[in-house]
Amino acid sequence: MKPLFVISSPFDTYSGYGARARDVIKAIVETNKYNVKLLSQRWGGTPFGFCNDNPEWKFLLDLVIPNLTQQPDIWAQITVPNEFQAVGKYNIGFTAGIETTLVHGSWVEGVNRMDMTLVSSEHSKKVFLDSVFEKTDTQGNKLGEVKIEKPIEVLFEGADITTYFPDTKPCLIDFDIKEDFAFLFVGHWLPGEMGEDRKNVGLLVKSFYETFKNKKNKPALILKTSHVGASYMDREEILKKFLNIRDSVNSNNLPNVYLLHGEFTNEEMNSLYNHSKVKAMINLTKGEGFGRPLLEFSLSKKPIIVSGWSGHMDFLDPKFVVTIGGNLTNVHPSSVAKDMILAESQWFSPNHMEINTAMVQMFENYKKFLDGAKRQAYKSKTEFNWEAMKTKLDLLLTNSLPEFPKQVELKLPKLNLPKLEKING
Repeated sequence: MKPLFVISSPFDTYSGYGARARDVIKAIVETNKYNVKLLSQRWGGTPFGFCNDNPEWKFLLDLVIPNLTQQPDIWAQITVPNEFQAVGKYNIGFTAGIETTLVHGSWVEGVNRMDMTLVSSEHSKKVFLDSVFEKTDTQGNKLGEVKIEKPIEVLFEGADITTYFPDTKPCLIDFDIKEDFAFLFVGHWLPGEMGEDRKNVGLLVKSFYETFKNKKNKPALILKTSHVGASYMDREEILKKFLNIRDSVNSNNLPNVYLLHGEFTNEEMNSLYNHSKVKAMINLTKGEGFGRPLLEFSLSKKPIIVSGWSGHMDFLDPKFVVTIGGNLTNVHPSSVAKDMILAESQWFSPNHMEINTAMVQMFENYKKFLDGAKRQAYKSKTEFNWEAMKTKLDLLLTNSLPEFPKQVELKLPKLNLPKLEKING
């Protein structure tokens, strides 16, 4: 009998954690070593229904159980660590980790409740190990040091190379831009003042306008972004932010910025990455636990401009992409999030001059970046694909899980009993 492996995760949501959960669950199912069951969890305000909308993932719905009726041999949660609970005989936490230089003490305690935690990048692992706290009671008495005491390993987020690849077919998305050259950004526009939101979308838009304003020949910028969901109100809030930035730039001759808003399928995203007018991805992120869109875009063999710090540097080689330098700065109060993004932590602030120079060079000397883009695509395809992630996960589980008691059939030996003769009388 296979060990019962119960996984609690937001696998049915339209979210980054949902995508991570689906990949991990499929990898575990395909080992054929475990009796896998699923508990479906929400992820913030992101919508449910991904599996029904994407038929190749409907098989996950057949594994769902309404609740636990027995203790699992293996229990896993794919979420943020302060939600980790030890439920099974062996307990595993999966988390992207953190985008800053410090995790909350509750995250450290969450990791210590599990038998093993798997994070998405070396950056995340280092931050967890470096986060050490002095715990006190309500009277201020010291109770001891809080630090990571349980195993923590890196399991990268492998790209599906059957879905993300160079493709010359017409774009599946019905949109049109007049420019022949467009930079692309993909990611949520998160809370924070201009230049202080984690993905740095505000600074990207501002820098793009300032770099190419008043120029005769201009590229475009495409923003595939939202706050949380795909609602009309969400789109209006995005447009309001964008217009405020545009109005702050002192020029009447600005380059065009296009907004793509809403939920796209993986196939539509790959089609967007391969659009003939999309020439490069740009991401001025202040910090990533991994940076999945950067990995998936890199498979298109197109250049990337990116901040040179945090999780995505595990798979992006500075020799093959354009990395922006900068400094670690304190997290702005407008971006602080309770128990997650801490006021006392730091993250990356890219150098404004390097941003401008990188965009101009990419636009004016595009061909010189293509060889590096092809080399990065090869590295991503061969080292950071889903099958490689599956293999590493299987090895981590094999080397870490204990032997669980197995139910065996009781077989009694056959006894050669003497025959009893019937006595007549």
